[in-house]
Amino acid sequence: MQNFSSLRKAILISLTMLSGAAAVSQTTDANNYFTPYSIFGVGNIAKQGTTFNKSMGGIGIGVKENRIINYLNPAAISFRDTLAFMLDFGVESNHNYFRSEEASSANNGFNMHNFVFSFPIYKKSAMVMGITPYSSVGYKFQEWEKDPEIINELGSVVYSRYGTGGINKIFLGTSMVFLKNFSAGAELVYLFGTIDRYSNINFSNSQSFRSIKTGSYYMISSFTGKAGLQYSYEPDKDNSLTIGATYMLGSKLKGESAKYAYTAPATGEVDTVFYNISRATGLEIPAEIGVGASYRKRDKWMLGMDFTYQDWSKTTLPATPGVAFQPASSWALKIGGEFIPNRYDVRYYLKRVSYRMGAYYDRSYISLNGKQVNSVGITLGANLPVYRWYNSVGISLDMGQRGSLKNGLVRERYIMLNLNISLYDIWFQKYRYD
Repeated sequence: MQNFSSLRKAILISLTMLSGAAAVSQTTDANNYFTPYSIFGVGNIAKQGTTFNKSMGGIGIGVKENRIINYLNPAAISFRDTLAFMLDFGVESNHNYFRSEEASSANNGFNMHNFVFSFPIYKKSAMVMGITPYSSVGYKFQEWEKDPEIINELGSVVYSRYGTGGINKIFLGTSMVFLKNFSAGAELVYLFGTIDRYSNINFSNSQSFRSIKTGSYYMISSFTGKAGLQYSYEPDKDNSLTIGATYMLGSKLKGESAKYAYTAPATGEVDTVFYNISRATGLEIPAEIGVGASYRKRDKWMLGMDFTYQDWSKTTLPATPGVAFQPASSWALKIGGEFIPNRYDVRYYLKRVSYRMGAYYDRSYISLNGKQVNSVGITLGANLPVYRWYNSVGISLDMGQRGSLKNGLVRERYIMLNLNISLYDIWFQKYRYD
């Protein structure tokens, strides 16, 4: 009976090991974006946009740009040359440093971020299609039992909890200009992916006890949609004020999920305790509202601001054992701009480069013990022209902090480096001479 009582205590410890800052180690051997906060809900929400957006704090809802794809607002796609075909491919490198009241750790990751293609349809209308991450799950926690009573009876006990996967989105959108200065767009969004979460107890020095393996997985396959509007006021040919708005539909993510538990001896067969499959994921994404505005001096500079809001407090998300997690309303404020010394300078290359910077404050949907997890950061970047037309290489640097050392949270400081290749070409030209 005493052994059973100790074993039950060990199980309870593993279920409550992540209360606030109990993270001891963070894995460094995966390509995905790793953060301890991805243990909650649908994981870590990915920052949308290309380096064009990310280098300016993430703005884009109220921005029109005919040289680079801006897919943050479906209505912005129609602002282009009528024969222009554009492609954007981006990768992301993440460097994170985590610290709690008890321990610290670091992680480096690298992954593809987006692949987007846009082409005209007829006159002032266009289409866009692409794939990009929506959220990611990546964490690993380990803790060794320190209670002498348990160690004497059970030997070395290691509690581990880790998760992988995420949600990706494929989108197909169209946009058109009407009433001269208005544009409208809509996107069909397909969300898909797999999220795996595990929680294990390993008795590494004992042949008498089986290791306990528990976990869950979610296979997601669901549709949603997004709509956008933009209006531009142009007092003259060199100045313009653009305002925009977007609305993404909420979605109860369809698919299937499973929860399971089994025991594994040091040698021998594995025994399944339970394996329950459900045709529902229990995951949900709320509707999102966004507004933005920008003012542009043609071929010289641009300033803009975005605001987005999602009410996660009414969504259904799986609970995290041992942690007082509660989804909360989230919002983000972003500001940024760019400056081009002389876009058409033929002598000095650096004068043709677009220099960008921005800042943001993001209040996430994660609330722990009544304290909401926030992030703040600054961004820098540049767009480097290549060859002819508007082909370019974009680079952006995002430096920020999420969480804090107060209230039992984990402080995450990060540097994200983004690199995009933007290709621009005119198709279906009819040449006068061969």
